[in-house]
Amino acid sequence: MRTSSFRRCSTGEFDLPENFDASSPVTGGHAYGAMLPVFLNDLRSNHHKELVEITLELENDAVVLCNVAPAPSSAPNASPSSSTAGGDGSGGGVARSLSITSRIRRKFPWLRSMSSASVESAAASVEDPLVTARNARKMRVKLERTRSSAQGALKGLRFISKSGEATEELCRKVEERFNVLAKDGLLAREDFGECIGMEDSKEFAVCIFDALVRRKERRVSSINREELHEFWLQISDQSFDARLQIFFDMADSNEDGRITREEVQELIMLSASANKLSKLKEQAEGYAALIMEELDPENLGYIELWQLEMLLLEKDRYMNYSRQLSTASVNWSQNMPDLRPKNEVQRLCRTLQCLALEYWRRGWILLLWLVTTACLFAWKFYQYRNRSTFQVMSYCIPIAKGAAETLKLNMALILLPVCRNTLTWLRSTGARKFVPFDDNINFHKIIAFAIAVGIAVHAGNHLACDFPLLVNSSPEKFSLISSDFHNKRPTYKSLLTGVEGVTGISMVVLMAISFTLATHHFRRNAVRLPSPFNRLTGFNAFWYSHHLFGLVYVLLLVHGTFLYLTHRWYQKTTWMYISVPLLLYIAERTLRTRRSAHYTVKILKVSGLPGNVFSLLMSKPNGFKYKSGQYIFLQCPKVSPFEWHPFSITSAPGDEYLSVHIRTVGDWTQELKHLLTKEDDKLPSVNCQATFGELMQLDQRGQPRLLVDGPYGAPAQDYQNFDVLLLIGLGIGATPFISILRDLLNNTRAMDELVVQESNTETSQTTRSDESSNSFTSSNVTPGGNKRSRRTTNAYFYWVTREPGSFEWFKGVMDEVAEMDHKGQIELHNYLTSVYEEGDARSTLITMIQALNHAKHGVDILSGTRVRTHFARPNWKEVFTKIAAKHPFATVGVFYCGMPVLAKELKKLSLELSHKTTTRFEFHKEYF
Repeated sequence: MRTSSFRRCSTGEFDLPENFDASSPVTGGHAYGAMLPVFLNDLRSNHHKELVEITLELENDAVVLCNVAPAPSSAPNASPSSSTAGGDGSGGGVARSLSITSRIRRKFPWLRSMSSASVESAAASVEDPLVTARNARKMRVKLERTRSSAQGALKGLRFISKSGEATEELCRKVEERFNVLAKDGLLAREDFGECIGMEDSKEFAVCIFDALVRRKERRVSSINREELHEFWLQISDQSFDARLQIFFDMADSNEDGRITREEVQELIMLSASANKLSKLKEQAEGYAALIMEELDPENLGYIELWQLEMLLLEKDRYMNYSRQLSTASVNWSQNMPDLRPKNEVQRLCRTLQCLALEYWRRGWILLLWLVTTACLFAWKFYQYRNRSTFQVMSYCIPIAKGAAETLKLNMALILLPVCRNTLTWLRSTGARKFVPFDDNINFHKIIAFAIAVGIAVHAGNHLACDFPLLVNSSPEKFSLISSDFHNKRPTYKSLLTGVEGVTGISMVVLMAISFTLATHHFRRNAVRLPSPFNRLTGFNAFWYSHHLFGLVYVLLLVHGTFLYLTHRWYQKTTWMYISVPLLLYIAERTLRTRRSAHYTVKILKVSGLPGNVFSLLMSKPNGFKYKSGQYIFLQCPKVSPFEWHPFSITSAPGDEYLSVHIRTVGDWTQELKHLLTKEDDKLPSVNCQATFGELMQLDQRGQPRLLVDGPYGAPAQDYQNFDVLLLIGLGIGATPFISILRDLLNNTRAMDELVVQESNTETSQTTRSDESSNSFTSSNVTPGGNKRSRRTTNAYFYWVTREPGSFEWFKGVMDEVAEMDHKGQIELHNYLTSVYEEGDARSTLITMIQALNHAKHGVDILSGTRVRTHFARPNWKEVFTKIAAKHPFATVGVFYCGMPVLAKELKKLSLELSHKTTTRFEFHKEYF
């Protein structure tokens, strides 16, 4: 009986038999290397029978099997170039060689064709073509597994902690929970999830419990402490194979080593329930079919462990689809260390430079205000220090008068930051380069705090210091100022009940009420009061109490007129301070009233959206012009004739309509929604007969009257002044940036149309600069006829939300951007925080389905758009670092709308990356 021999080739591979099918998926030396672990395992299991010599060759990242022969009698002295598998040292011979060759043929089916055995024996070895095709794929997967370590996949399959490590602290907590939950020393199956830290995913934890119990070949409903410890070690095992086997066993309920489509569907539904994805749960059957289509092309009706492993290992390859527009984000520049200053002096200079660029506008405003305030206090203090009243009331009177002078200034200045129309106009002028208009509300709060301090000093000195000194002064001292009091010593009561006393105390009381209800705890309903005092909290209380300042300013004018120690009109300077700001504010409110009456709009369409949100599509008033990023105030007289509420404009300036998105979180928005739906008591939604997102046409005869005031300036309206945009919205906070995305999209469309027109007409303008061709260019035309070019080259939009249905709000915009932005200038990133982070076993299958579905159909399973949805929260430091690496020496405008907590982190990162790189980040937060 003759056997085919292996011999060393010059190329480091095998000589293949003539009848070997070259079209086989398994070709070349790499295929042999893929089967090597299987072959060695077989030899290892029979090491007591055979002794062989194996010749291997290392080729790049593969191991090539070059020769297998009976070991010579001097096996221990084999050459160093060979790797010898030891055995029991028994003799060799032809019989041994034949036995080895037989086993090799079992591992390499094509060797059978080279045997001199009978045709009947060869025919018996022929396998089913479908099984053969699957085995070929399995060999390729084994090869890929040897080339790429399972470390990456290990991060994508965690059952316990984020780090995946069973630390002593975690073990201790598990034991503590066992002591609490166990009854008679046994932990019930239903309590397993809470014990191991999966309180929110008990159903998923029960499935893990059942899979681990099946390994013990018994059915139990409770475990003891030792068994819990054993289970804990298994689910916290650092081996990828061990974790994968648990995950596989969760689906393999009948323990046959195969997973059917029904079992895959059950596992999908389990993962969807753990992540509260009801929509995904409803579509589990379709996604199970998708997985089977990918992993079971032979249509055998089942998948095995290695196929699940393949899907997990190739998940990242599937995810590289995202959008062709986003490929630039994959190859980030890695030149970060080269951008940093080389020594400490340069680093210090860079830090000071960045701090100066970041704060110089705020700095000079605050410095000017502080110096002015200090000078006024010092001037008035010095004035009264040298008057005769100082002999009677000592330092009390100059301190009180100095504080009063600062109060006059601050009562005038506090009106300017809330003159919204004036600020909106100033934003469009060169003043924005010197004045930080984005911080108008912060400056308003700083002045309010200064007023509170001034009131405490002024009123405190009057009531506790100079009034008692005046009342108890000696006749000799009182005679120095008796003419100011009509030669009659006042009493403490008369001082309080006089015009100055009554107006002063009244102002203190009114401002105390207004300031208290304007604090964060009262304005945001953080303070819970019993009925009926609960009406003293919330936005309405803040809004109405602030109108008390109208009465305060009247009292202030009276208070500043009837002074005891000042009699000449030009020395009574209160009216001089507040007249211009007060008139400006009154003019603003008058303009607002008249304009809102002129800007009455018709509600064209209303759409119910998930997340307790609805959108309004309104007619665009004649002459109403706005910029992307701005906002408007809405008033509905049927709800309240006094309340105005701000909402970001979500339509683009070039649109023929005006749109806003409203979340029903307060009584005003709830009442507005009720008015719009009083007939059906329900807005159209996904459950209605109409398709989702279909707009409802309102009956114009019965719609409520809606007034619009604005538009008003916001930080995002100046987005075109930055090279790169980083737009970050939390939940409904994405609305200010949707208008920007629409505007960028319209500009891109207009630019494409302009290029087509120029190519058709063959105008003299034949070339464009590279900068113009790679930037967003406005389609608007100035009165002079020149097109305004914008410097913005790239935009990154990050939308973080906890509700999957939120992505339906702006689904159309997302798809339009994905379809039209061929140059990849706009990148969209959706993040869903309600789903466990990528890598958690509870979201592993969802991640696989998501990547597979997008790779095949180009649609995300959660958002229904082309934009892939990430899980958990973004790594903001990584986001900033990548943008800085990709856009060196650029100015990045970071615009944020959402919770204040994240604003602090983003601002800190903007400063940090501006210091460490040549990219400058300017942070802006939306305020209303």
